[in-house]
Formats: sequence, structure tokens, C-alpha cells
Amino acid sequence: MFALVLIFLRSSGKKGVRQLSIFEVAIIIALGSAAGDPMLNSESAILPSLLVFIVILGFYRLITYLAAKNQRIENILEGKPIYIIEDGIFTLKEEGDANFAQDEFFAEMRGQNIEHVGQVRTAVLESNGQVSFLFYPNEKVKKGMPVYPKQFAGKSREIPESGDYACTHCARVSYLSKPFSCQRCGKDEWVPAIDSLRHT
Repeated sequence: MFALVLIFLRSSGKKGVRQLSIFEVAIIIALGSAAGDPMLNSESAILPSLLVFIVILGFYRLITYLAAKNQRIENILEGKPIYIIEDGIFTLKEEGDANFAQDEFFAEMRGQNIEHVGQVRTAVLESNGQVSFLFYPNEKVKKGMPVYPKQFAGKSREIPESGDYACTHCARVSYLSKPFSCQRCGKDEWVPAIDSLRHT
């Protein structure tokens, strides 16, 4: 049964777990259910599970074929890419996917040697969970919200001194001399903005 699972996964053409869509993860869970009884119970025949594998493989091939022919079906199964950052600030219009937590996204950014949001021109959450980044060239880097824990821990609703601050919700940078609500998202928590260049 383990060999059959491996054969099925290889036949899907995927190279790694991060390339799997939600639809494909559901298929794998179904395979696990079909493979479980013969693996744990010697009285369970392999043939019925093999038949289930063949049906699931046929269903998978049919659905992926239809998805390749129809963009609407592909969007339903795979999901659509979501813009997270545009022009150095977080998008708000596509905020519906709240399952992608801020600290998880910050970890993705740090993994790309990103120190603050102002270094990023565009960030897209792909349907497979990966994040794609386009960067500003160094001469166009803006001041932005820091994403490293020690710097981000300086967030506050108080403004100790005049300067450039980034909204911790939408990353919009404003010059502030006193506590103020963000004109873009209405939040009132700020962190000092930084403008360091990206080092690769």
C-alpha cells in the first residue's frame, strides 16, 4: 500500500509538498483512508483498495484535464493568486484570506532577506502557498515597516518624537508628531519606519 501511495504521488508530476494544491491534499487524504485498512489489518484485502486508487487516479486526471481547459474550474480547485503587497504597502482590497497570518508572512519575507516592506514592490500569495516577490532597485527603496521581531516590537500607539512611522496594519508610512489614526485603514498603531537597502 505504501508503494502504491508513492506511485500515485509520482504520477501526479509534483516534485514537493509545497507544490500541492488544496485539491491535491484532499486526494492524498482520501488515498490515506483507502490505504489504511490493508496496512493495519492483515484480513483486509488489497484489491478493493487498489480499485479505489485506480478510481481516484482516474478522477484526479479527469479533473486536472478539465481544469487545464477551463480557467473557472481551475480557480475553484486551485484558488487564485492574491496580491499582498503593492507599491510597498499591504493591499486591503484582497484582505479576505485572513488565514495567512502576519507573522507567517513576515517569516517568508525574512527568508528572502527583506528587512522592511518598503523594499518590496509587489508580493503575491500563490495558490500553492508560496509567496512571490518583486523588489525595488536600491535607488527606489522607500521607507517601510520593519519585519524583524526586535524592530517590530517597537510598535506603539504613542509617538515619542516626530518622524516617519509605518502603520502596523497596512504599512503606510506617514510623518507624525503626535498620535494619529492611519488615513488609509483607520488603525492607530505605529512603528518607526526604516529605509535600509536590501542585501542579497
